[in-house]
Amino acid sequence: MVLDLVVIGLAITVFPLSVTAFVLVLSTRGGVWKGLVFILAWLACFVAVIAAVLLTTGGKPPAPHSPPSTASSAVKLAIGVGLVGYGWYRHRSRRRSRAGAAPSSGRHKSSGGLMARLDRISLWTAAGLGPLLQPWGLVAAGAATVVSADLSHTSSYLVLFGYVLLATSSLLAMEIYMTFAPDSAGVRLDKLRVWITTHQEQALVTVALVAGLFLVSRSIAQLTS
Repeated sequence: MVLDLVVIGLAITVFPLSVTAFVLVLSTRGGVWKGLVFILAWLACFVAVIAAVLLTTGGKPPAPHSPPSTASSAVKLAIGVGLVGYGWYRHRSRRRSRAGAAPSSGRHKSSGGLMARLDRISLWTAAGLGPLLQPWGLVAAGAATVVSADLSHTSSYLVLFGYVLLATSSLLAMEIYMTFAPDSAGVRLDKLRVWITTHQEQALVTVALVAGLFLVSRSIAQLTS
């Protein structure tokens, strides 16, 4: 369970769409407060999913090869296959649409339009964006993994806390940086936004394929062991 949650948590925290949106939220007027409510809503939703799973299992992992155990492995396998398919589809689409600078310029325009809209969002809207922009496929894979948590051991609580912290670490790091060093953070986060915008497709493909292949291999191993 630990290795699975580490890989899934890393994939969530570097997911390009979530990181880009959060950078844009931080860059708006009152961005520190909007970023804070974004993170709080993100965490509330994230923890609620984990709590729902633990309430369902009663904090006791299902027996190996039991229907619940098989179902959780099958869910992770399906998500892994979906991520691999999504990554391959985005890779093929990027290769077909590679036609010089025209597509890139379109992306910059859309990013600028998004920035203008985000600058006018309220705190409530920022809170709504937190759960909305979570990579739900990866969150679901994490929930299927948490089924194996045994709350009779203190180590399980530490693992779950570490998973939540890892999955949110990129957002927390940017929020803290923006809070205590707003000038330098603004410059660096803008450079990060530009880099992610120009490399978004490659990043999406990489995250989807790596996480998908990992989930497929782990799920097959669990189903056949």
